[in-house]
Amino acid sequence: MPEPIELSSSLKPGDIYEDPFFHPCLCIGEVDGAVWGISLIDGSYPRTTDVSMSGVRRLSVEEAWSWKMKGLDAVKEEWFAEHGSI
Repeated sequence: MPEPIELSSSLKPGDIYEDPFFHPCLCIGEVDGAVWGISLIDGSYPRTTDVSMSGVRRLSVEEAWSWKMKGLDAVKEEWFAEHGSI
């Protein structure tokens, strides 16, 4: 189960996190409450996210792979089914 992150300092380089667009990302660093990394879906970077504003979640390697195989639309649909629209 993805683990909610409340402080950017909770993520370290090498961790995998979910950005606001449901991309599993490899964390490269964090600065002033934001984390940045590289998408494991399409290689886009920097994927910068303000942790306090976005609901970032830490992912396991297995979750990141599952999301890659399911596709972002399926992951997004599951999230909205669980949490409702914003």
